[in-house]
Amino acid sequence: MAQLKSVVDPFGEVNVFPAQANSRKVVATILMSPFKEGAQTGIALDGSASMRRSYGDEGGGRVVSSLFATPKPSNEITPIAQKLCSHLARNIDADGGTTCVYWAVGSNGAEVEVVGDLSADQAEKHTFGPPKDYGTGTQLLPAVRYFCDRFRSAPWGFYVFITDGELHDLDAVIAYSKQLAKEIVSGKRNPVKLVLIGVGRDVSEYQMRELDDLDTGTDIDLWDHKIASEMRVLEQIFAEVVDRNARVADHGKILDPQGRVLRDFTGVGLPAYLEFEVPADAAYFTLE
Repeated sequence: MAQLKSVVDPFGEVNVFPAQANSRKVVATILMSPFKEGAQTGIALDGSASMRRSYGDEGGGRVVSSLFATPKPSNEITPIAQKLCSHLARNIDADGGTTCVYWAVGSNGAEVEVVGDLSADQAEKHTFGPPKDYGTGTQLLPAVRYFCDRFRSAPWGFYVFITDGELHDLDAVIAYSKQLAKEIVSGKRNPVKLVLIGVGRDVSEYQMRELDDLDTGTDIDLWDHKIASEMRVLEQIFAEVVDRNARVADHGKILDPQGRVLRDFTGVGLPAYLEFEVPADAAYFTLE
């Protein structure tokens, strides 16, 4: 499977599976903000020493994209956290407040520093400066456990982790993720979605991609990842949170490069989750 790096509106993700015979399978999602009753949300900011530049230390950061543009780009974390945190609090969280923490802080980067539960208005005014104590390592698992344990009884959890992509406990995160997925399938835990967002001048995407593609041995897809500099709209963080029964338009068609109809959704409505086949030699498809 290949996930297209750059997609256009209104798509969130487009995945292309290897050719079989004369066709390729395409699985795509339409961007939309989900509604999950009782949802709890959280945002975790990497506080390890490798993030100093992103917080404005050691020469400052940079504006990552027009989506997160700011007149004062020395601290690139603040505009990202402000927009993400306020969006989650205003549109997704059942209590109207998103929990914010720093992770990878303190000794060995194994501690979590809690900022608090921020409303949308509070998040938009908050300066997300450096943590109190930069971590000497980058351990993600404590932050994942923090959200999953604190909101264990929530019907659905959505947690975002901002990082430069350098993890020192990837094996432990993978093991925990596989166990978490099995517990969700068995009904011992409620569903969660975990999203990594990469920031910084030299963001390392390899480990983020490894979690995104993680096979948990179940049909649960826990992880997704995005690169802040490539994001067009905030809704991209929900690209893999799609209700397969949702309809986004009354009708629609998928066309091949020659204009031939590959799928026709007239009468059934255009779903937010699309599966169809294209000719093996097709360079693109069109959603009409």
